[in-house]
Amino acid sequence: MRKTSRIRKTRETAIEAALCLDGCGNSVIDTPVPFFNHMLELFSRHSGFDLEIKATGDIEVDSHHLIEDTGIVLGECFSQCLGDKKGIERYANIQVPMDETLAGSVVDISGRAYLVFRGEIPRERIGNFDTEVVEDFFQAFVNNAKITLHLTLHYGKNSHHIIEAFFKAFAQSLKKAAAVTGDRIPSTKEIL
Repeated sequence: MRKTSRIRKTRETAIEAALCLDGCGNSVIDTPVPFFNHMLELFSRHSGFDLEIKATGDIEVDSHHLIEDTGIVLGECFSQCLGDKKGIERYANIQVPMDETLAGSVVDISGRAYLVFRGEIPRERIGNFDTEVVEDFFQAFVNNAKITLHLTLHYGKNSHHIIEAFFKAFAQSLKKAAAVTGDRIPSTKEIL
């Protein structure tokens, strides 16, 4: 079973995470940012990964540190769960509609961290969630998971729908790319 847990404590945040790639999409999420909780819950459900997150931080400043550090820890967990990556599918391309919104996620579990994030989120805040940190979350995940990720908003108006479509597409693409479908490392280098 591909699973791990991590703890990250800084002067600004404390993040505890447990991730199982071979799960059922169950989650226990506890952060002080309700909209972020919602995104992590649907990430777990749509990826099929079991996820537990307990995060606290200096949200009286803003939610940036908490959300970025959660991305760091989840990226580390994802990378550790994959191990040598033997047999994984490696690539995935998923498009997800959310009412008027269409967003896409293309992933390569390449061992190289690279993010392309294309999309404007109209509102600055949803509750106590700063929407500008969406890209920061994905950048932190990518840097620590060492994957290539292209997130593209094709169109959309509602900020909630845009962010939700990004998280659902991301979840579905990670699920597909991390699926074990063979018995070899999917690279001519024989290392990822």
